[in-house]
Amino acid sequence: MRTLTNYIDGRHLPPANGAYLDVTEPATSGLLARVPDSGRDDINAAVVAASAAFPMWSTRTPAERSEVLLRIADGIDARLDELAVAESRDTGKPISLARTVDIPRAAANFRYFATAILHTESAMHDMGRDCFNYTLRKPRGVAGLISPWNLPLYLLTWKIAPAIATGNTCVCKPSEVTPLTAFLLCDIMAQAGLPPGVVNIVHGLGASTGGVLVTHPDVPTISFTGSTKVGQWIAEHAGRMLKRVSLELGGKNPYIVFDDAPIELTLDNAVRAAFSNQGQICLCGSRFLIQESIAVRFVESFVERARSLRVGDPMEATTQHGAQTSREQLAKIESYVQAAREQGGEILCGGAPVAPDQLPPRCKDGLFFEPTVIRGLPNDCRVVQEEIFGPVVTIQTFRDEQEAVSLANSTPYGLAASIWTNDLNRAHRMGARVDSGIIWINCWMVRDLRTPFGGMKQSGVGREGGNEALRFFTEPKNICVRMV
Repeated sequence: MRTLTNYIDGRHLPPANGAYLDVTEPATSGLLARVPDSGRDDINAAVVAASAAFPMWSTRTPAERSEVLLRIADGIDARLDELAVAESRDTGKPISLARTVDIPRAAANFRYFATAILHTESAMHDMGRDCFNYTLRKPRGVAGLISPWNLPLYLLTWKIAPAIATGNTCVCKPSEVTPLTAFLLCDIMAQAGLPPGVVNIVHGLGASTGGVLVTHPDVPTISFTGSTKVGQWIAEHAGRMLKRVSLELGGKNPYIVFDDAPIELTLDNAVRAAFSNQGQICLCGSRFLIQESIAVRFVESFVERARSLRVGDPMEATTQHGAQTSREQLAKIESYVQAAREQGGEILCGGAPVAPDQLPPRCKDGLFFEPTVIRGLPNDCRVVQEEIFGPVVTIQTFRDEQEAVSLANSTPYGLAASIWTNDLNRAHRMGARVDSGIIWINCWMVRDLRTPFGGMKQSGVGREGGNEALRFFTEPKNICVRMV
């Protein structure tokens, strides 16, 4: 077991109050680490450090900042195996997923924004003989970055990279549930030559640490990824202070399959969309909407594939389905499945925690839940309407395109949708009519860092990714020049 520290002004520091939280390994329920239970004093110290570093860092040239970010990316690559082990033990996800997706994408975040800042443009408007206007985009100051537990390094770097690339400094609050990779990132950044105070990482609970960061008067920018409930609280309190806020919140994403879809490809991606990271990705497809004419055949094949997933120790290379990240999350999943039973839902597969005798001895006390498929629930059932964030999929059928759109848009969320059809005209119509910020046609989780990322309705406000992120972390300043 290791005791983690905060990272403030380039130094590893214990929490000012001396308090710590236990971090457990989901696959075993054993004690993994202790993480600071930080409070106001730690956030204040981090904000002071970030504020002091801002004048120096914000005046570095884009090329100078780019070089540092590229070295951070190289550092992540060099420690891929160490980071993947930490992420797998921290979250319960299969180590193969951490090695091939999460850690490489964290490095890619730094590489993308390191090069993007070298190719930005500023607008200039000629007003005639005497005057012209031009626009500068300047860094905003200290950014408060709050990241979730499901993709801890990937989503933390998704925020840090554009913030510091554009000349801001930041105070980060990773999830206290999965803090290991954020802790390791500190030394990678220091070895890459990132000056002290540019990135500060303070661990702790949402209310006592994250809440202080959100309401701090010297933090004008907040980027948050997490639950809709917490996002609403942030919007309310940050709004009163007129802060700039980006909120990437929950999803209840439809996976829509028409009868002319390429079935084998659709099924292969359906299993990924439903059960990747044990369903603990905001972009997972959790509502399967299948056209009636193919529903029986599709559901039978999908359930068979779900049952065949290899559930086991996340540290084994062959494991496809690992542990849920926390006991609270496991209990939440169980409660929704029980609600489905009470509503008359038919459990086609799964529906219970994995029995200890079905797991390796090391994992007999782990937090494993079976891949679960449920059909027969009414559309207004909370299991269909609310985000579960686990390996639970509901099946509904539709007759035609209009009904598919109606079902897809019937929840309070609007983050992502996956639409499967070989009819190009239908694909464009559905893409325009489904209320989601991200639409995948005949694919799922295909990401391009140049594109905006974010949702509609209760899935959040603001956009991250690409030029949207560069604009979010900078302030436009118009300068009008009269020639005399």
